[in-house]
Amino acid sequence: MINKLTTEEFKKTIYDIDNTENADELKFLGNKPTLVDFYADWCGPCKMLDPMLEELAVEYKDKINIFKVDVEKEMELAATFGAMSIPTLLFIPENDKPSLSPGAPGKQLLIEMIEQKLLDNKEGAVRDEKLDTAINTFNSLMAKIKEALK
Repeated sequence: MINKLTTEEFKKTIYDIDNTENADELKFLGNKPTLVDFYADWCGPCKMLDPMLEELAVEYKDKINIFKVDVEKEMELAATFGAMSIPTLLFIPENDKPSLSPGAPGKQLLIEMIEQKLLDNKEGAVRDEKLDTAINTFNSLMAKIKEALK
């Protein structure tokens, strides 16, 4: 089961966001690369993403940490990282800047994102281009869906 984090737990285990002026000053406190899922209980795409994250938490248990943050309970934390929609995934490598990915990618894309963003397993530029194209396509579709729902 994936651990849910409060803002206070986040500050103790991932980033002490109270003692930094900007993202460039963040010092990672974790013991291995981390994926944080900003979600809400009522969110359909969040519910679809949940079983995949549970599976990946088991598959990658020795390589990465996966946590969940309920945006309704931890609004300020979500806002700190710019999680404007849900689900939003925050990828935190050990020695690089964090990056956000909005939406609920499929399992294979999520695996590729974990491998590339957290574990630095890049299999050449072709894979990077494919991943970037897939992410851009996904984000474009999510934007169209949001616009249609207005």
